[in-house]
Amino acid sequence: MARGWNRYSFTRRQSIGMALFGAVALVSAVAFGPSPAVAHHGWAWTTGGNIELTGEIVETRLGNPHGILVVDVEGERWTVEVGQPWRNERAGVKEGDLAPGVEIRAIGEPASDGAEKRLKAERFYLGDTEYILYPGRD
Repeated sequence: MARGWNRYSFTRRQSIGMALFGAVALVSAVAFGPSPAVAHHGWAWTTGGNIELTGEIVETRLGNPHGILVVDVEGERWTVEVGQPWRNERAGVKEGDLAPGVEIRAIGEPASDGAEKRLKAERFYLGDTEYILYPGRD
């Protein structure tokens, strides 16, 4: 068999360089942890159990990656995450429904850090109308 270069042949210098790069990447990932966007994504930050909040919407920021409501719940400000625009629309939410001054009853999973007043809504009610953001999730 002829000796020569193949795609698995690396010089000693290349091997050391790749090992050094890998070590630096690993140390950086451990030292600095995931970015807030990565840590926040999905349901990993929640408790896994549901609670119910009722309050008045104070501030609304709808859009991607998901909508955010600031809700006054008995004098405490809670951040309530609702769905992405397509999910809210699928649930029947219309423009102007989630506006400051509107009373909302939200059911969903709170942040596992009890000091963080944040809820990922699975469903919510405006008056008697139910909006189910995540069907089958309870």
